[in-house]
Amino acid sequence: MLRVQDLHTVLETDSGLVRAVEAVTLTIERGETFALVGESGCGKSMTALSILRLLPDNGRVERGAVRLRAGGREIDLVQLPESRMRDVRGRRVSIIFQEPSTSLNPVMPVGEQIVEVIERHTPLKGEAARTKAIEWLQRVGLPEPERRIDDYPFQLSGGQKQRVMIAIALAAEPDVVIADEPTTALDVTIQKQILDLLQELQRQQGMALLLITHDLGIVATMAHRIALMYAGEVVEVAETREFFARPLHPYAQLLLAALPDTAKRGQPLAAIPGTVPRLDQAFAGCRFVERCPQAMAACKVTPPGLYTPVDGHGVRCLLYDATPPFEKGGPGGISSSATAEQIPPAPHYERGVDFTDRRRAEPPPLLDVRDYKVYFPVRRGLLKRVVGYVKAVDGISFSLAAGRTLALVGESGCGKTTTGKALLQLLRGAVRIEGQALLEGRLLDALEGDALREARRKAQIIFQDPFASLNPRMRVAEILEEGVASLRPEISADERRQRAAALLEKVGLRPESMNRFPHEFSGGQRQRIAIARALAVEPKLIVCDEPTSALDVSVQAQILNLLAQLQRELGVAYLFITHNFGVVEYLAHDIAVMRAGKIVEAGAAEQVLERPRHEYTKALLAAVPRLRRAA
Repeated sequence: MLRVQDLHTVLETDSGLVRAVEAVTLTIERGETFALVGESGCGKSMTALSILRLLPDNGRVERGAVRLRAGGREIDLVQLPESRMRDVRGRRVSIIFQEPSTSLNPVMPVGEQIVEVIERHTPLKGEAARTKAIEWLQRVGLPEPERRIDDYPFQLSGGQKQRVMIAIALAAEPDVVIADEPTTALDVTIQKQILDLLQELQRQQGMALLLITHDLGIVATMAHRIALMYAGEVVEVAETREFFARPLHPYAQLLLAALPDTAKRGQPLAAIPGTVPRLDQAFAGCRFVERCPQAMAACKVTPPGLYTPVDGHGVRCLLYDATPPFEKGGPGGISSSATAEQIPPAPHYERGVDFTDRRRAEPPPLLDVRDYKVYFPVRRGLLKRVVGYVKAVDGISFSLAAGRTLALVGESGCGKTTTGKALLQLLRGAVRIEGQALLEGRLLDALEGDALREARRKAQIIFQDPFASLNPRMRVAEILEEGVASLRPEISADERRQRAAALLEKVGLRPESMNRFPHEFSGGQRQRIAIARALAVEPKLIVCDEPTSALDVSVQAQILNLLAQLQRELGVAYLFITHNFGVVEYLAHDIAVMRAGKIVEAGAAEQVLERPRHEYTKALLAAVPRLRRAA
């Protein structure tokens, strides 16, 4: 269905020419799911945008071809005029963008945006197109589609907006769908529903799917083949089962070692040191050499080719070169004639971190929530009188002690994010709040002035959508220093700048990021900035609203190690709102499961995960995609 041949994409920037995609070649068959994985900033999304000719103004495809099979013949999308590309986009090839908040038109009801695609690319018009749009909203799991079709994007949760984005991409039933992190904002049950829907469409229509994701559990469940990218290049490509059974590239081995799960509780994850190198430089040798534990001297001066030490399994690494002009005696060197059994497993690195015992005695609560209710008013009529309430949070109770993590899990729209925002007093005046929330014994809803400012220094939030929560007109340094200047005025300007630089390094960003704006970063990099901002004032409580949902595996490991380290050293407590059960299994001491505004099950993490009692909890756990490394 789609053949990408020797694709080179460049971006013209103030710092020089950035080679975002370098010599990428891949083939996707009819009905096949091809997964493209790798770290944030490695070129995955840029590859997708190159295929659809949606590059930014400063970007261009320097050379290469993108051949789409349509009507029994191949057409090169790179050579098509823009007028013909409009017929291809949406009908032949469509894309599910990573950030629905910035992809949906904020001044159009979501239904109109779906109808627009249906009317543009299918014979359906008017009421028939609207009926079809409602059907798609129902298929992607949006509750009450007949009513929500007239809602605007701001009226939907992050997960609900992502479902709308998926409906738009699938509305014209295209031949090829490029799914750029399609389930990042979705809870596990809706994620399973969406993935099942994509697989159903593949069976019915022979649709090809290019899946861009950092969730290796989804890759293991969905993909037939997988390509691993690093710094603009494909460094490993294989059938999915083969890739997970025998990862060859040192980068692939490190990625799998960085995955959080129950078995790694109480020990640090094998985070990959350093960051992806800048792509505005010339590379003499391997691009992974500075981060590779198996690097040899020749790796710095010899660019590796794509070798095939195992049939159908390609790897861009000199360790597998059959005839290298150097001695293969470097650390971890592997003969090109090695059998699959001789290939070493993913390395595990002990960092010497002494994690605290998770079964310690329960300390007094830092945050105590009792029968907490958050009701959104429903207004009608010319005078906008209140005619009812939406019970977003309906009488929940829990406590959170210093130095502990409570994971709040549940489906999108169940009230998790509303709980976090209400506790931090971010919904004052817009909602009706009942019950009590006490931070260090002080009633949060009653605080005003300096007392409220002090509470906000002690309690911070990492928002789910980093693009919407970062000021687009402020540089990263200003974003990180703003909270410190406001809530910690005793800290000098020089110390604020030093603190900002140190935080950026801790979350895996380079020092030169300080003078850049949010739009210059990828989604995962923006999330790291948001995490650094929350940490800047050294709070006692952090509400983490999907803090790792936009992060790739290696950066997620860095962040989880950082959060665990801060918790151990400073006693920080986390209210961790997430749908990533791998993170829950690794980090959480306690779990509360929410459904329709109520907590339906709560307890110690081991008990809830291993012996769930409520049927809803059992359904959530059954929907989690698992990474089973085949032998």
